[in-house]
Amino acid sequence: MSAGGPVADARLALRLFANDPARFGAIALRGGGPVRDMLLEELRALLPPGAPLLRLPAHCDDEALLGGIDLAASLATARTVRQAGILARTAGGVLIVPMAERIEPAFAGRLAQMLDDAEMCCGLVLLDDSISDDEAPPASLIERAAFLVDLGHISQWPAAPTVERSAPAPAEIEQAGLESLAKVAGALGVEGLRPLLHAAAAARANAALHGRTLADDDDLTAAARLALAPRATRLPQLPEQAQQDPAPDNAADSSGQATASGQEVVMEAAIAALPPDLLAQLAAGEASRRTRGSGGGKRARSGLRGRPLAARPGLPRGGARLALIDTLRAAIPWQALRRSDSVGAGRGLLELRRADLRIRRFSQRSQAVTIVCVDASGSAAMARLAEAKGAVERLLAQAYVTRSEVALIAFRGGGADLLLPPTRSLTRAQRVLAELPGGGGTPLAAAITAARRLADGVAARGATPLLVFLTDGSANIAADGSVGRARAAEDALTTARQIAASGHGALVIDIAPRPRPEAQALAAAMRARHMPLPLADSSAIANAVTARRDAA
Repeated sequence: MSAGGPVADARLALRLFANDPARFGAIALRGGGPVRDMLLEELRALLPPGAPLLRLPAHCDDEALLGGIDLAASLATARTVRQAGILARTAGGVLIVPMAERIEPAFAGRLAQMLDDAEMCCGLVLLDDSISDDEAPPASLIERAAFLVDLGHISQWPAAPTVERSAPAPAEIEQAGLESLAKVAGALGVEGLRPLLHAAAAARANAALHGRTLADDDDLTAAARLALAPRATRLPQLPEQAQQDPAPDNAADSSGQATASGQEVVMEAAIAALPPDLLAQLAAGEASRRTRGSGGGKRARSGLRGRPLAARPGLPRGGARLALIDTLRAAIPWQALRRSDSVGAGRGLLELRRADLRIRRFSQRSQAVTIVCVDASGSAAMARLAEAKGAVERLLAQAYVTRSEVALIAFRGGGADLLLPPTRSLTRAQRVLAELPGGGGTPLAAAITAARRLADGVAARGATPLLVFLTDGSANIAADGSVGRARAAEDALTTARQIAASGHGALVIDIAPRPRPEAQALAAAMRARHMPLPLADSSAIANAVTARRDAA
């Protein structure tokens, strides 16, 4: 980190953003508490006089965001009165977005479109209250945010020094400086062009802030710390210096060495800005990329409960509730035409028609049920069944943490047995799994049929099933119980295609010592992902299950 530490960098990012919110788009503040409140107070003091600073209200709809009918004024005056939206009132200023991690993608798209509009553009302050990497603001907003500030590394926020409000014109930046930022972005694995543009703008703004007309190495290092380091997805490697550096033959070589030295300074500053926990994650091969979803099932529309969505035309029946405010907004623009031939003409009555009725809608994530099918046959027992049990236990633990359910089906001998119905009891699941015997034939077709029927029942009650098969794909017991590899393989593929037709998400984990074509063919038939166990540890399997479940 820089000499000033995380507080100085956060304060510098805030000042650069306050000087030109439209240029930098947004600043994301992860973490709450008094530190964030003090930072927002500093932002208010840094904004120019008269610059609007508004907070997005909870459950803001399109009418309030983009503008529409002023319901109270329209009802009072008996005529259509329109009002400006929050975005129009915040133009040229800053809009604070609380609980940004809960914004719906469609609503985030409207905010992103505003950031791309030069006429009505304002800056966004994204307040990220997520407590884990499973939740994050929408990617459409994060990629437009110039600065990502993690307040979790800041325990105290000292009083701000007295600074004068200023908006200096951005300084210039040389081509060598742009090349240095581009190489640092590539070394850190920063994707996209926007972060690089934000870094260049930060370098120019920082230079102008300190009275310089040309960005130097200090400005480039500050830009790398603020705009590039928080987006790193891999550990960079500094170039190894030669054992003996030859003397420069001419001025061009000397200039090239100076440029390379400047790039190393910027790179070292960016590496130093990475927090220690992020370095540990990257060293372990886990990118800092955040994934949406917390282990739940599909998102479904509901008329009773969940996260509020925009109202839609419809009748309040079958459990759907009337959205009164939206109904009035839909009816008011038509009152002038309806009063001409209405009975209540001249008496100020509001005439409602069937087309005006709006109903409430909600979105809720359905419960996820992971159905684990374990191949306990003789071939699987010889191919490290114990390791497969360990992988299953990790999947069960993950399902327990995400408050989803898990079911366990074991197949061996003559058929498949449901050892564990859908449950949240991790202890019971581990006990059943520990007692799982091995040996016998491989009735793969019977196991797939049993898993599909269970998944159909899970889907019928509104949950989202995910089928996880731990097998080597080698079947020798047909669907009718007869012995024969050719018939058993054909029946297994036939039942696997039924899984694909049902639309259930599936994952085939190959537990053979080497990836087998039978398992690959099985995964292809059920349109599932094929993952060989020798090439994936338990953590990778858990991540694959989560990703497959969210995509289902």
